[in-house]
Amino acid sequence: MKNKAAKILLVEDDTNLGIVLSDFLEISNYDVLLATDGIAGMEFFKNGDFDLCILDVMLPFKDGFTIAEEIRERNPEIPIIFLTAKTMEKDRIRGLKIGADDYITKPFSTEELSLRIEAILRRSKYSIIKNDLPAVFTIGTYNFDYNNHILSSEKKEVRLTRKEAEVLRLLSINMNKLVRREVALKNIWGEDDYFMGRSMDVYITKLRKFLSDDPNVSIVNIPRTGFKLEVK
Repeated sequence: MKNKAAKILLVEDDTNLGIVLSDFLEISNYDVLLATDGIAGMEFFKNGDFDLCILDVMLPFKDGFTIAEEIRERNPEIPIIFLTAKTMEKDRIRGLKIGADDYITKPFSTEELSLRIEAILRRSKYSIIKNDLPAVFTIGTYNFDYNNHILSSEKKEVRLTRKEAEVLRLLSINMNKLVRREVALKNIWGEDDYFMGRSMDVYITKLRKFLSDDPNVSIVNIPRTGFKLEVK
């Protein structure tokens, strides 16, 4: 039983599918706003306060990837799920680079979508925050403020996405120690599968770039095992 109805933006141009998904999610105690094209979806987002976005990739006027990029500029933390009939690897990689939390290929069951939404919301602001874990870290010449998702040094300041901050926090808590892939995936993504593994690899690549100004800091890949944040 949910404490409150999470508000979901659903952008799907297939009218029948959109209505079916919207009705199902409302029955499941979510507050859903349905848009049938990319421009309308972005306008709804600008004027609403949503907890999660579900975006079809192929949309009239503005595709789902473009909407997601615009959403990320306004809110880097909100969870995004892509719905798509596409199975091409390059499309999945593009979605990961934008910062997708999940990627569901049509056809899919409403139960599967509901389970994935629940898992994502549990990992975001609906999850229990572990207040006993550190929230501020020194990483070489960088300062990392997990609560505000800020990574800063004398040269620059970077606002991290929620998922980037979660990955960096896990690495920072275990600084100079191995973090096994399956442990990271279970803790941050809630499951260990191919898609989630590729998603984590994308975030690791981004974090390496953010930390690249300090030659004494590196995220080392241990093949088929995990990662280690090394600070000399």
